[in-house]
Amino acid sequence: MENLKAYIESGVLELYVLGDLSPEETVQVEEMASRYPEVRDEIAAIEQAMEQYAMQNAVEPSADVETKLFELLGLSEEKLTEKNIPVAPVAFVVTEEPKVIQFDNNYTKVRTLRYALVACVALLVMSVAALFITYNRLNDAHDQIASLNFDKQKFAGVVSKLEFDNQGLSNMAEMNDSKEWATIRLEGQKFSPSSKMKVYWNKQNKNVLINYVAMDLPKTDAEHEYQLWALVNGKPVSLGVFGGDDKAKEALLKMQTIDQAQAFAVTVEPVGGSVNPTMEKLTVMGGV
Repeated sequence: MENLKAYIESGVLELYVLGDLSPEETVQVEEMASRYPEVRDEIAAIEQAMEQYAMQNAVEPSADVETKLFELLGLSEEKLTEKNIPVAPVAFVVTEEPKVIQFDNNYTKVRTLRYALVACVALLVMSVAALFITYNRLNDAHDQIASLNFDKQKFAGVVSKLEFDNQGLSNMAEMNDSKEWATIRLEGQKFSPSSKMKVYWNKQNKNVLINYVAMDLPKTDAEHEYQLWALVNGKPVSLGVFGGDDKAKEALLKMQTIDQAQAFAVTVEPVGGSVNPTMEKLTVMGGV
């Protein structure tokens, strides 16, 4: 019933009564009218309302219009006078035997044209009003649909982010309890004393993960990024680069594997990484 109510209020029935629908749309309206009494009643009500509106708002044409109509019909006041057609009110004196005045057919046509013109103007006004209302309703419906789609996409993004975060947090909880994973806490150095982050190192498969949730590093500029190093027998080995404090979609980011390491460290390097670490920009470091 809600769909039927929305269909009736959509404005399509007004366009049907005005004859402004395509043949396919007209057939669809007639099918709906045959199936639902509510649609038939609404169409009848619209037709009656239009008829009443036209009659109530009928405007008597000015004398100017009448003169122009006579000119269009090829009639003049002289011709009308010759044919006994009055062009102005005439006072008739009723005698005992009243005269029957015969009117020319052209005069009847003029009066018919008057009413037809008034009806056309009224119908045109109603058509414009109906189209304007329908256009506004369609615009409102389009805006509501666009808003709902935007909210749906936004909600889906939030749900996806929560799923990623939840999965990452679950993995971190499992790694903290597992003996396979070593959690290395990297503390801030002279370059950035307040910085900190965590690195997870699997002693069996040698995987290395960095924890974005527990990361607190200064944001780098467009020309620099962070590079993770493993200290192996006193020598630094690169494990890859990553962004500054920008949060990744996943809570954990996998870096390059390392068989053995005595410590891990992070430095600020040009985009793409460096062969050797820039010690002046040593940000955090922690022993295994």
